[in-house]
Amino acid sequence: MSVLAAIPDSAIDAVLRDPRVWRGAANEHEVACVPSGHAALDAILPHRGWTQGAMTEILFDADGTGELALVLPALARLTGQKRHVVLVAPPYLPYAPALFVSGIDLGYLHCVEASADAQASWAAEQCLRSGVCAAVLCWPRQATDRTLRRLQVAAEFGNALGFAFRPARAAANPSPAPTRIRLQAGEGTHLRILKCRGANPPARSIPLRQAG
Repeated sequence: MSVLAAIPDSAIDAVLRDPRVWRGAANEHEVACVPSGHAALDAILPHRGWTQGAMTEILFDADGTGELALVLPALARLTGQKRHVVLVAPPYLPYAPALFVSGIDLGYLHCVEASADAQASWAAEQCLRSGVCAAVLCWPRQATDRTLRRLQVAAEFGNALGFAFRPARAAANPSPAPTRIRLQAGEGTHLRILKCRGANPPARSIPLRQAG
């Protein structure tokens, strides 16, 4: 004789609130996210912003394409809420006056130096996993699938926003990151969503910055 065990509603609710579980449009309002600050982007992201507890890959051809501008509004919101944001081994020294003008509270912005890619990946993983960092930005140069998967798991564990800035050629390789965005420069800067968990990527690109 088989016995059916009753599962409490609270346990089911806990599972369905997990951002890794997709129930279609029914759970959009239940997934915690941070608005990107770009109305056109938020309109097409599945949860209308950057999903907490997940990595986003930002792929671009050359430094200064607009990769940092893409995330600055969200970082300004988070530091304005007195939440910590960490830059792990950025390729250039962050220019504090420009970040301040962009709305970043510098008291909640931290920069971690690392001499090797393996050290930077380890530091990013620890920051994501810590539970005290609202967002972690990293620039992995030689990221393997295993490295990216560890970062994704750490972001889930710490419920943090993770951003990995990578060269555009990485788009040819699969990635465990739930969201992948490709920046393209031409007449201004446009972005194309290559992958977004919870929805099909839109076919069109959207403008991030107009030429001027």
